[in-house]
Amino acid sequence: MNNRQKEILRMLLTEENRLWLVQDLADQVGCSEKTIRSDLKVIEAYVDKNSGASLVRKPGLGIYLEIDEADQAELFHRLYAGEDRPRRESDEERVLQLAYRLLMDTRPIPLQGLAAEYFVHKTVIRKDMDTIEAWLQRFDLTLISRHRVGLVVEGSEKNKRAALARLDQLIDSPELTGQMLRKQFEPHEVSAVYHELRVLQKRHSLPFTDEAFESLILHILLMIKRTKLKQPIALPEQEIELLQEKVEFAWAEEFLQGLRPVFAVAFPREEAAYLALHLLGGKYHYREENPDSHLSGLVDQLTHRLSELSGVQFSEDEVLMNGLKVHLYATLNRLRYGLPVSNPMLAEIKKMYPYMFDRVILALGELAEILHVSIPEEEVAYLTLHFQASIERLHQERTPPRRVIIVCHMGIGMSQLLRSKIERKFPSVQVMASMARSEVPEYLADHEVDLVIATVALPELKIPHILVSPLLEAKDERRLEEEIRQLDDQGTRQDSSFLKYTTPFLVLLQQEDAQPEQIIAKLSEVLTDKGYVRSGYSLSALAREKMSATTIGGGIAIPHGSPQLIRHSAIAIATLKQPLAWGSEKVQLVFMLAVQNEEREEVRQLFSELSLLSERPAYVSALSKETDVMKFLSRLKGESGSA
Repeated sequence: MNNRQKEILRMLLTEENRLWLVQDLADQVGCSEKTIRSDLKVIEAYVDKNSGASLVRKPGLGIYLEIDEADQAELFHRLYAGEDRPRRESDEERVLQLAYRLLMDTRPIPLQGLAAEYFVHKTVIRKDMDTIEAWLQRFDLTLISRHRVGLVVEGSEKNKRAALARLDQLIDSPELTGQMLRKQFEPHEVSAVYHELRVLQKRHSLPFTDEAFESLILHILLMIKRTKLKQPIALPEQEIELLQEKVEFAWAEEFLQGLRPVFAVAFPREEAAYLALHLLGGKYHYREENPDSHLSGLVDQLTHRLSELSGVQFSEDEVLMNGLKVHLYATLNRLRYGLPVSNPMLAEIKKMYPYMFDRVILALGELAEILHVSIPEEEVAYLTLHFQASIERLHQERTPPRRVIIVCHMGIGMSQLLRSKIERKFPSVQVMASMARSEVPEYLADHEVDLVIATVALPELKIPHILVSPLLEAKDERRLEEEIRQLDDQGTRQDSSFLKYTTPFLVLLQQEDAQPEQIIAKLSEVLTDKGYVRSGYSLSALAREKMSATTIGGGIAIPHGSPQLIRHSAIAIATLKQPLAWGSEKVQLVFMLAVQNEEREEVRQLFSELSLLSERPAYVSALSKETDVMKFLSRLKGESGSA
C-alpha cells in the first residue's frame, strides 16, 4: 500500500463503528472519489491477506471494517511498526543479490551492466545502492563509485564477512536471505561442512544450540569461498597469539585440516584464529564446568542488582544462574572480538516485557565498568527472556496453577491438539477438561474454573473467557499470556498508575514535533519546571534512547532518564497530531516516565498497564485525537482500569 492507502486503512481501523462515505474519505486524504474506490480495492486485498477482517460496503450508507479486536491490533501493529513490506519480494531479492555481489566480488561492478541484467532503469539500481550504502555503514564499510570503472566496497575483510553473515538485516523478509545464500553453495559443499562440524562436535562433546550450529555452517562456507577468492582475513598478531592459547584454536585447526582435502584449499593460521573466534562466541547448551570463572562474579552482581530493582530473589533460581553463565560467556566473547549480534525478536520482546527490558538496561548500564563492553539492545532482549522466564518459574513454585477448561467446536481431534499446545506453552495452566459449548453450564455449576479458553464466542459467560483460533496462532498466544497475567494480578491491582503519577498540567495534547528529541526535551522541561526532576533529565533520557529506542509497540513510546535525577515520581504525557517516526516504529502517544526505583510494585503495575495499552493501538489512536485534557485523563483511567 502507498501512504494514502495506509492513511485510509488507519481511519477505518480507528473508527471501526463509523460508516464512511467515499466522499468523506476523499475529503480527508485530498483526492477524488474515483481514486478512493481504487484504493479500497488495494486495501481490501491487503486486509484479506493479513487478517480475518472484511471490508463491508452498504449501498447508500457507507463503508466500514468488520473486524475483531485481535485482528485490529495486528493490522495497527503492521502500520506502526512498518511491517507492511511495501517492496515486492522480487525487489528485495534484487537488493540481496546486489549486496552479496558487491561484498563478494573482487572487481568493481559497472552500474550500467546491473541495470541491464535486472531489466530495470539505472535510477532503480541507484536507489538500491543508497539502501545498501546506508546498511554497509553499520559494518564500517564504504560503497565507492569509481568513474568509468564501477562500484566497489572498501573496508576490512573481517567487516565484509560480518556483513555477509548479516544480510538478513538488509531487507524486511529475512527468510529470503537463507534461500539466496543456499543457492551460492553446492549441496556437496554444505554436506561436507555439516559432516565435519558434527564430527568435531561429537569428538569434543560440544553442546552447540541449533542456532549456533547453523550460524557456524554459514560462517565456514563464507570463509571457504573468501579463501578461494584469495581474500584472506587479517587479525592483529597479538590477538592471534592470545587465541592460540585457547582450546578453541586447536579445535579450529583440527576442523580445517579435515576440510582441506575436500575443498583443495590450504587455510592459513589467520583463518584458524577467525574460526576460533566463532567457536568462542557460539551459544552452547549448559555444561557443568564453568567456562570462565570471571562470569560467576558478574552473574552474581547482575542478578543481585536486578533483584534490588524488581524485588524478585533471582539468586534462588539455579536454572537462571546456569543459563546466564552460558549466555554471557558467548555474548562477551562475541562483543570483545567484534562478532555480529542480531535478534529477530527484539521488537516483540520490548513490547511484551517492557518492565523487565528496562530493568536489564538499567542494571547493565550500572555494570558497564565491570563488563568493559557495551551490551547492544539485541543482547539485552535475550537477557530479558532469561529473567522473565525466571519470574514465571519462581511464580509457579509459589502460586497454584490456573484452572482452565477448553471449549472447542471442531471435534475431539482439534480439541486435543489445542489442549496439548496450551499445556506445553503455558505450564502455569492446568487444563481440567475439554468440552462442547452445550456442556459448559453444567460443568461450571460443579467446578471452580479461573478461565475458559474457547474457539467459539461465549458472550453469556460471567467468568473470564478468551476466544482463540483452534490452531492457537501467535497473536492468540500473546493474548492468552496477557489474560493469565491479569488473573495473577487480580487482588493486588490498585487504581490506575497513570492518574497516581500525572496531573493535568503534565499533559500536552496535539503536539506537532518532528523529532523524538524535541518531544523528549519538551516533556523534560515540564517535569523540571514543576520540580519533579533535576536539570539534565532530558540529556539522560536521550542517552537512554541511544541504548535502545523506548517504543513498546501500539503507537507508544516511554522515554525516561536516570533515576538519580528524579526528585518526586511523575509522568508527563504528550499526544502527537501525526504519527511520529521513532526508531523503527511510529508513535502517537508518549509517556515521559520519572518514577523512582524504590516504588517497585507501583513501577511494575505501571509497566503492566503500559504493556496492556500497547495491545490496544486503536484505543491509542483514539486517545491521540482527544483535545480536552480532562477528557483525555478520564479515558486513560477508564482504559487502564478495564485492563
